[in-house]
Amino acid sequence: MNPQQTPSGTTHFGFRDVPVAEKQKLVAEVFSSVAGNYDLMNDAMSLGIHRVWKRFFVATCQVRRGARVLDLAGGTGDIAALLKDRVGDTGELVLGDINGDMLRVGRDRMTNRGNVRGFDYVQCNAQSLPFPDASFDLVTMAFGLRNVTDKDAALREIQRVLKVGGQARVLEFSEVQAQWFKPIYDFHSFHVLPKLGKLFAGDADSYQYLAESIRKHPPQAELQAMMEAAGLARCSYRNLSAGIVAIHTGYKV
Repeated sequence: MNPQQTPSGTTHFGFRDVPVAEKQKLVAEVFSSVAGNYDLMNDAMSLGIHRVWKRFFVATCQVRRGARVLDLAGGTGDIAALLKDRVGDTGELVLGDINGDMLRVGRDRMTNRGNVRGFDYVQCNAQSLPFPDASFDLVTMAFGLRNVTDKDAALREIQRVLKVGGQARVLEFSEVQAQWFKPIYDFHSFHVLPKLGKLFAGDADSYQYLAESIRKHPPQAELQAMMEAAGLARCSYRNLSAGIVAIHTGYKV
């Protein structure tokens, strides 16, 4: 049984328990709602630091020119745009996202920036990827894993589509390590963030869910163990900003 699910066939949607079959639809509604204001959402959740996290995440990826990369939950195109210079003109970047609205926003944004050649867009579920085994040199997933219903299945799929020697990289909100900072972080997440969502995007509920989803996501050591159980090797993590986020790494061997 997936540890994210209960024996009664429910799973968490934020702090609510919902039927497993309904979570995907509920998450889709959240991201369709915030798609047009996704940068605002990330700025509100991270106080703007998400841009630094993403740059560090990409700068430390194992990738070479000519590589084929899959960026899951990549609808905004932020990670793929940063990876473009690293894979070069001969590389291929596939942006996969379950949400069509997010994918369209990202595609339009990339096109407006002149990023057309070498980019493909695939609407897909991370739990069941439409790619053959050993298809990619690198698979990345930034701020998306916590919204997946069956995280174990998604990690197994990431391992399956990686080439031998390929790297899996997950950037995700995690468990704050500094005890003194936790009350401040909780106040921002549950009192400030929903108000910002209502003020700037007219959508407090989606922002409330996103704050709750962080608290329900497996903490660092647990997620590392899940990656190992999915068949990835040499798994490790690195905390950023006192554990507000963590970068998880694993390899296909």
